[in-house]
Amino acid sequence: MPSNYTGRFAPSPTGPLHAGSVVAAVASYLDARAHHGRWLVRIEDVDEGRSVPGAAEDILQVLASLGMRSDGDVVWQSARKQLYQAAADSIAAHTFPCGCNRREIADSRLGIAPDGSAIYPGTCRDGLAEGRTGRSLRVRVPDAGEQDDTISFTDRFAGTITQHLASESGDFVLKRGDGYWAYQLAVVVDDAEQGVTDIVRGTDLIDSTARQIYLQRLLGVPSPRYLHVPVVRNAQGEKLSKQTGAVAVAAGDEPAALAVLQQAAIYLGLAPVPAASVSQFWQAAVPAWDALLRQRGAT
Repeated sequence: MPSNYTGRFAPSPTGPLHAGSVVAAVASYLDARAHHGRWLVRIEDVDEGRSVPGAAEDILQVLASLGMRSDGDVVWQSARKQLYQAAADSIAAHTFPCGCNRREIADSRLGIAPDGSAIYPGTCRDGLAEGRTGRSLRVRVPDAGEQDDTISFTDRFAGTITQHLASESGDFVLKRGDGYWAYQLAVVVDDAEQGVTDIVRGTDLIDSTARQIYLQRLLGVPSPRYLHVPVVRNAQGEKLSKQTGAVAVAAGDEPAALAVLQQAAIYLGLAPVPAASVSQFWQAAVPAWDALLRQRGAT
């Protein structure tokens, strides 16, 4: 087990916490505590246009009621734009301005990436067409067969994951047309700057990992270990989210908080945790998580 373990939970303040986001928070917290490490909270509000006023404060309050408090200062992405700019500048030789809008990319895409995004066809990678201006900033991925086109990593639950950037991602966005920095760059810069060694998050983000590892290599920063846990789905089989009608968790008092934690633990594969309080829950759940990791060979 890493002796310098640092994990994190990084919610987007687009609304209150729901059962799906609580499962990710609980998994990351359990993993940090099982490794005797630090657990940080980062507010991923890089897309300021989608942030809901007061949502971040509500998220932090709910986490506290569930017994989860950051071991360091809470970081807000909206206050870190200079870091993202510096990172983009440092890899300028691997980036290019793109003048395409979403419709144009959709009409000429090379396919659909595993995460559902359009695979960029490379329209502007050799320069903007006459009369066009740059809307976004993209990173140039290696051509098929070149070094680093194939990215492989070991997920602690899923095993070896391999992705071919040229055919499964294409040149991806670092800065969007609306001026906001893209998630892929921001998360890599933040994890490196905060010394994050282990990332525990939902499987909906597993297809972003290869792109993030590619950026880590370009920036010369270490790649964390990854563990992707199953996402919570609604009755229709859709990922539980604000867009699919997820209901905010009710954790106002200790019995309610304990019920929320028990539900998350069961979803993560733990047996019901014998506990009459939130503190007793964590005392019992941490060794249970450690035992589950050992059973799955995921320590």
